[in-house]
Amino acid sequence: MNRNLYLLAVCQGLFLTNNIIFIAINGLIGLRLAPLGWMATLPVMGYVVGGALSTALVAKTQSAWGRKASFQAGLLVALLSALLCAYAVFDKNFWLLVAGTVVAGYYSANGQLYRFAAAELAAPAFREKAVSLVLAGGLIGAVMGPNIATRTKDLLPVPFAGAYLALAVVAVLAMVLVAMMKFPPVPPLVAGASTGRPLADIMRQPIFIVSTLGAALGYGVMNLLMAATPLAMQICQLPFSDAALVLQWHVIGMFAPGFFTGHLIRRFGALPIMAVGVLLNGACIAIALSGVDLQQFLLALFLLGVGWNFLFTGATTLSLKSYRPEEKDRAQAAINFCVFGVMAITSFASGALVTTQGWHLLNLGSIVPVALTGAALAWLLLRERTRQNATM
Repeated sequence: MNRNLYLLAVCQGLFLTNNIIFIAINGLIGLRLAPLGWMATLPVMGYVVGGALSTALVAKTQSAWGRKASFQAGLLVALLSALLCAYAVFDKNFWLLVAGTVVAGYYSANGQLYRFAAAELAAPAFREKAVSLVLAGGLIGAVMGPNIATRTKDLLPVPFAGAYLALAVVAVLAMVLVAMMKFPPVPPLVAGASTGRPLADIMRQPIFIVSTLGAALGYGVMNLLMAATPLAMQICQLPFSDAALVLQWHVIGMFAPGFFTGHLIRRFGALPIMAVGVLLNGACIAIALSGVDLQQFLLALFLLGVGWNFLFTGATTLSLKSYRPEEKDRAQAAINFCVFGVMAITSFASGALVTTQGWHLLNLGSIVPVALTGAALAWLLLRERTRQNATM
């Protein structure tokens, strides 16, 4: 543990502040400005589509410029896109708002690499704890995000325009923190040096497949239900302050376990912790199906957050075993592309399903990816035990 890790954890918190505010307000603004109701979450979808489209470019900038310069470029985009979204809301231009969130996706693609950078800032024996600690920084977002969204909602004559301006300030603060950090230097290019295996070979490994599936589907289920929650609560005639409270506790569930998830992974292994995450997702769905009162939204989303933490931290730690240092940029880009791809689908599906089919059917549909994740974990665990027995 060192100063750079703690600064990176704060940057993770500011990154999640951005994400939470986008989730909390983009669907509601979309519902107000969209030509058709089912388009309400297109601004949310735009954010993750922009992230997916940016993964290859971010991988190249990370490789060429290093972590620090690439992270700063992402934060500059965050600043400019927040200002563009604020203007779109003032202008009541739905498609400009969608474009602004697509551009903001470049920042998201950078921010998703904070967790991998954490592993490079710690000694090898502490990589799990470093990843977990930086993800725990998201607690800052749990506190700041909903509070900023609530307090800036009516700050300006146009609802929620003030929230986007607040995000511009958050981006500037993060740029200052990144400027104070030191990352390992970019290794010099040496003629004839190995660049590692082809990406196709890396992606064919069972450990890569399961870790990527766990990260992508875990994030997808979380995003499917979280993005729909403000809309579902509005349909149920619950006030925005209740939605902000539910999102706050959801994000606390996402990142508070980060203070001990790394210890659990070192003791029990990544696969068992990921399996607990699957069970927690199942409990979330069961509670969400039981009713639509505030306490049910609150408990379901809190368990969803904890389940995501176990799945995503475990998947990130597991993926570190699937590639070599010289392969990290393209391997991490492939993982994040899959995560963003699933998030894009679920962002669109959440708005379309909750506004046309309802909260109940949305939760029933989420059982499928949860079950698929559980099956993938069981397959890899069985494969590893079979291999261990064969070598005994």
